[in-house]
Amino acid sequence: MADEVRKTALYILDTLNKGHYTLDRLLEDVFREKTLFSKKDRALLQALVYGVLRWRQRLDWIIDYFSKTRLNKIDPKVLNILRLGLFQIIYLDRIPVSAAVNTSVEMTKAVAGPWVVRYVNGLLRNTVREYRHVTFPDVDKDPVKALAIKKSFPKWLIKRWLDRFGLKETGLLCDAINTIPPITVRCNTLKTNREKLVKALGGYAEKIEITKYAPDGAFFFNPKISIPKIEAFEEGLFQVQDEAAQLVTLLLNPQPGETILDACSGLGGKTGHIAQIMKNSGKLVAMDKDENKLMQLGSEMHRLGVSIVTTCIHDLSNPLNREAFGTFDRILLDAPCSGLGVLRRNPDTKWRTSQQNLAYCQKRQFLFLDNLSHLVKPTGILVYAVCSMEPEENESVIKVFLNKHDQFAIEKKPSGLPFDACSLVTGNGYLKTFPHLNNMDGFFSVCMKRKK
Repeated sequence: MADEVRKTALYILDTLNKGHYTLDRLLEDVFREKTLFSKKDRALLQALVYGVLRWRQRLDWIIDYFSKTRLNKIDPKVLNILRLGLFQIIYLDRIPVSAAVNTSVEMTKAVAGPWVVRYVNGLLRNTVREYRHVTFPDVDKDPVKALAIKKSFPKWLIKRWLDRFGLKETGLLCDAINTIPPITVRCNTLKTNREKLVKALGGYAEKIEITKYAPDGAFFFNPKISIPKIEAFEEGLFQVQDEAAQLVTLLLNPQPGETILDACSGLGGKTGHIAQIMKNSGKLVAMDKDENKLMQLGSEMHRLGVSIVTTCIHDLSNPLNREAFGTFDRILLDAPCSGLGVLRRNPDTKWRTSQQNLAYCQKRQFLFLDNLSHLVKPTGILVYAVCSMEPEENESVIKVFLNKHDQFAIEKKPSGLPFDACSLVTGNGYLKTFPHLNNMDGFFSVCMKRKK
């Protein structure tokens, strides 16, 4: 079955190259189809795919070091086979080198001619003997190239981080992103509390720790069974949600009995959190342009025991009629963004996003805020959030928005956050989190109050 896992990993990497699907979507589809995969098979598949995507740039440097054919001349499928083989050789101690090489050779036979098979076999066997002696770019002479190769990130991203954070902190940020993150969950306080949830999860994970800032969060590694099969999950006692995302809802500070809009609700992670803080009392509208996501959100709310949510299909690129939609005490815009703050969970984003994407995202983010602004009641709250650490999607969006909408002002001392989490809010009122500083995803969020 291990050979089938490697072939499936190659299929995923090849499909990602085409740019039509995200890693999450592909893994979801594969696990639905590969019902015979054991827990061990699934773990190996994820290790292979995530590992190659995390270390792709470093792997390519090593391949190029030993190859007589330049990288841009290697067939993309063959290059992915080399990446998979090399990753196993260097990073997976439990995989025999012979198995990594032999399977790579067999997979090459299915996509290329005999001379390419000999090329793959020779390169990998040579790499086994010599990869520890590969030289990398000198960080003192060319820090951008050196970090891009050693830490495995696109050069454009390393350059902007170096400009903002400096060499040492950029290195720490890269290391944190390349570390396998924990599974973080949020207790559903409509049904239980965190202490009871931790006990309920005790049989499924060896070590469970509580989150530092979010009052209902906990995290762990390597559960014994998949999350959906855990009894506490089936009973609706928790949702999977990173601590940074939990803080966004606390910044919104929803209250029981209010009318609230979750404007880009997706699958309902923050929707469920809002509902539980509202104590399932009031009116909560979950809006998204994707009908399938809203259907899944409805099932999720049922699992959680949430009854106050109604769904609304709408693309925020289009204006919202105030008479049709009504007004709200609080609106959360968890806006579509580059996703550069969640690279440790979505390493494929490293290679899909470009600097040009940031300008595109910024334009949409401002448009969405602009379209929502007139639905906020006087003295109401508008919270903007993105899973990105990049200024174009953070301060720049808010600056443009406030210049146009002087009826809004930033709440520089927001009341919904726990005391410890207030330390994450800057003097300008921006909530910022970073993987290397806070052991959570990179998020930006700000709470704005309408004055009139």
